[in-house]
Amino acid sequence: MINKIVAMSLPLCLVAPAAAQTPQAAQFGAREAVQQISLSPDGNHVAVIQPDGGPGATLMIADLVEGGAMKGILHSSGKPDRLSECHWASNSRIVCDIFMIQQDSVKLAFTRMVSLNLDGSDLKVLTASNTPRSLGVAQSGGAIIDWGPEGANGSLVMTREFIPEQTTGTHLASSREGLGVELIDATSLRRKTLEQPKTSAVDYISDGHGNVRVMGLRPERTSGYSGDIINYHYRLPGSRDWKELGALDVGGGMPKGFNPYAVDSTANVVYGFDRIDGRRALYSVALDGTLKRSLVLSHPQVDVDSLIRIGRQERVVGASYATDKRQVEFFDPELQRLRIALSKALPGKPLVTFVDSNADESKLLMFAGSDNDPGTYYLYDKASRKLEEVLTSRPRLAGVALANVKPVEFPAADGTRIPGYLTLPAGSDGRNLPAIVMPHGGPEARDEWGFDWLAQFFAARGFAVLQPNFRGSSGYGDAWFQKNGYQSWRTAIGDVNDGGRWLVGQGIGRADQLAILGWSYGGYAALQSSVLDPDLFKAIVAIAPVTDLETLREESRGYVNFPQVDARIGHGDHVREGSPARNAKRIKAPVLLFHGDQDLNVGIGESRLMAGKLREAGGSVDFVEFDGLDHYLDDGTARTTMLARADQFLRTSLKLKP
Repeated sequence: MINKIVAMSLPLCLVAPAAAQTPQAAQFGAREAVQQISLSPDGNHVAVIQPDGGPGATLMIADLVEGGAMKGILHSSGKPDRLSECHWASNSRIVCDIFMIQQDSVKLAFTRMVSLNLDGSDLKVLTASNTPRSLGVAQSGGAIIDWGPEGANGSLVMTREFIPEQTTGTHLASSREGLGVELIDATSLRRKTLEQPKTSAVDYISDGHGNVRVMGLRPERTSGYSGDIINYHYRLPGSRDWKELGALDVGGGMPKGFNPYAVDSTANVVYGFDRIDGRRALYSVALDGTLKRSLVLSHPQVDVDSLIRIGRQERVVGASYATDKRQVEFFDPELQRLRIALSKALPGKPLVTFVDSNADESKLLMFAGSDNDPGTYYLYDKASRKLEEVLTSRPRLAGVALANVKPVEFPAADGTRIPGYLTLPAGSDGRNLPAIVMPHGGPEARDEWGFDWLAQFFAARGFAVLQPNFRGSSGYGDAWFQKNGYQSWRTAIGDVNDGGRWLVGQGIGRADQLAILGWSYGGYAALQSSVLDPDLFKAIVAIAPVTDLETLREESRGYVNFPQVDARIGHGDHVREGSPARNAKRIKAPVLLFHGDQDLNVGIGESRLMAGKLREAGGSVDFVEFDGLDHYLDDGTARTTMLARADQFLRTSLKLKP
């Protein structure tokens, strides 16, 4: 029998208007069959989180030695409990992180950690429970930062949010408060405090062998809100004393200063990111008392943005960055040779990444895919040099002709070359097509070359899709980021609109069949594009969009990160001029809105406001609300409905055949 997280569930259901569904909507709307996957220390089993048709998911166990059908051992309903990640504490014990949203006076996210045996038995809650004397409830259920020291199989090093207790009438109450670190046995739940809690602690980094070597402290402002500076400290090998490492400024925009990520105990350094010539680069800093800093990897055009780690010790083996395609630089010569060999063994799947390994790294769990291949998970055995398929990422798309994605550049109005990605329908000549500009979310993000289920769906429905990395995107350095896509909205939205004009000018798209679609900030850009140029796009689809910058600011008031959100949005005329809900009269094109009512990133009130303002202005608007879903609409049924409704709306608005 499969365990169900019933104690954390609420009776919520999906409600949305029906739509005529195409087979493609169900195929592309289905969530990835592998939400997350990990390899056991002996390399004999994998734990896989697989979705059901709605918002739920099941932890499945596959025996890589004996084979046979996978077995489900833990199920989450998705409303509100969701399986986020599961990892192996030992060959027989698994720990899982569970995420949920609860609402009282405000919506709050909570996490809790549980552990269970390989066969699903002995389910226990790892997260420390409150007592009747507790003066609050911990939102965070803890995060695994390392496994126990050598020889401590089945234990984990985990952060804990300590809650003080009232002292009236008892001598047993605890005054400890803040974030600390514990060593916990995943079976017996025996706990040992490794780091006493500190009220300003926000980050701990271990060395892969159970030793906490770096700590980040972020003092609060006198108002109670989080400060902008995280002060990092480190320890010498074998010492318990803290020394100053450096300060990281996280206020309002791009982080400034050294941001530590991982400790290499052998080299006695901490790896992290800092800026050089206005771009993010990877550095190492010696933890021997000298703080000698060495530049490890940088790129003259783009940010180095990802640290590659592998194995139970999270060993640092490389880093990566994205130009027109993702590039990987391995520091480990063996893995570099292996990646090249595996790329040759898997033609057509150049995106090769190492996902996990067994304890001695003799077996590697890896993923390989491409722009028109959603990808497959494989197990590679170094000793036998044998590569075996484990699972495909999107089995519902097997046999479906998927489109190629082409890196492109187009000129902005001021002549700046804007990078992006063009997806054309498979088999199309790329001429006179209905077309969609699809700006990404963030705005502190960027699109990359690879499989994208949204772009691929609309390509399968006959649309050309352009995904621009407009100015305001991250990944290209400070000058490209500018003041972010809100304060610099005229430049960002201008680039998005110039992408639409380029599609028409190149003869790829038709001026009378040009649409725009976006999610989150992309939804904001979709709406604001018509405020800037009301005649350009003939249909607008906005998913979970920001619609009013002042409302976005107020949504964070009362939360600890308000000063950072306030600085990110800024003050001035751009707040009014850059808010589509305040300029709804300028929007001529019909609008379709989607939003989940549990959205923590952008409140559903923003879409409700937008719909109301458009109706007041006499505009055409349709609004679909999803009950019980958050910003990501992580529900196969909801996504299928969304794709079908969006396709139907675009075909009607652009006068296309069904």
